[in-house]
Amino acid sequence: MQSIVKYKEQISEFIDSISLSGTPKELYEPISYILSLGGKQIRPVLTLMAADVFGIDPKRAIHAATAIELFHNFSLMHDDIMDDAPLRRGHQTVHEKWNTNTAILSGDAMLILAYQYFENYENNTFRDLAKLFSKTAIEVCEGQQWDICFENRNDVSIPEYIKMIKFKTAVLVGAALKMGAIVAETSEKNAEDIYDFGINLGIAFQLQDDYLDAFGDAATFGKQVGGDILENKKTFLYLKGVMNANDAQRAELVNYFSTTDQNEEEKVKRVKELFVETGSAAESTDLIEEYTLKALAILDQMDIPEEKKEQLRTFSHELMRRRV
Repeated sequence: MQSIVKYKEQISEFIDSISLSGTPKELYEPISYILSLGGKQIRPVLTLMAADVFGIDPKRAIHAATAIELFHNFSLMHDDIMDDAPLRRGHQTVHEKWNTNTAILSGDAMLILAYQYFENYENNTFRDLAKLFSKTAIEVCEGQQWDICFENRNDVSIPEYIKMIKFKTAVLVGAALKMGAIVAETSEKNAEDIYDFGINLGIAFQLQDDYLDAFGDAATFGKQVGGDILENKKTFLYLKGVMNANDAQRAELVNYFSTTDQNEEEKVKRVKELFVETGSAAESTDLIEEYTLKALAILDQMDIPEEKKEQLRTFSHELMRRRV
């Protein structure tokens, strides 16, 4: 198998080669801009890696990998509008650099471009990729809407939250891996196993992202640290904090998350202290490890060579140790 660095080089080179010189330029320039910011490119790397795991040249999965990356960036562009986020990957978000209407329309165009990349595959492969992509896309939208709904609810449960992040984030990780399996034309069992591996890894990834949103380093995280706190998002950190808190701590947390009319710096600082005091920060890192281990348990049972399992294990551990 190739190295993760090599997979990323392949997807980066291919995306850099995409011509987006159409008119009106106001539609295409924001697409070029957000793609130029690079990012971790985890999902397309997983597509290429899965193709390699199941015995084909990963370059044959490059178009499916590109579709995944375009869809991911489309969702980020729209997420940033909904969150009124000022930064993405350490740079201005598209709606800040241009305007909201342009960001909406350019995001829509990215989604359509993503679908077009499946046209490079034929017959059953095209059908299976398109079906999985459509299913995943609507699930991501459902997850995003649940996330929005939770901001105005005070009775969100942890199982509801896990389901939300599964749909909002994990299904795209699972789909990225399964697309590589589909292009490789492996068995249905292999395709389902690699998908389930991705689901659990994706949940761990989102839990880690939520943790870093509160406790990450602003210099490396690439987004506004404390953004979820300022937007009153009911992450695992908050939900577990409320469950574990004493009466005084609970009252503080509920008060902070019931309004946006507060000093932002003071709010972020005190809420983070409460996450630590109530033990929710420590329990968050424990849950990240739990879902990572679930993913690795599925990997252990798969009928693939041990050296390929080891590379997926290494990738999983590196992903969960990230600070960006």
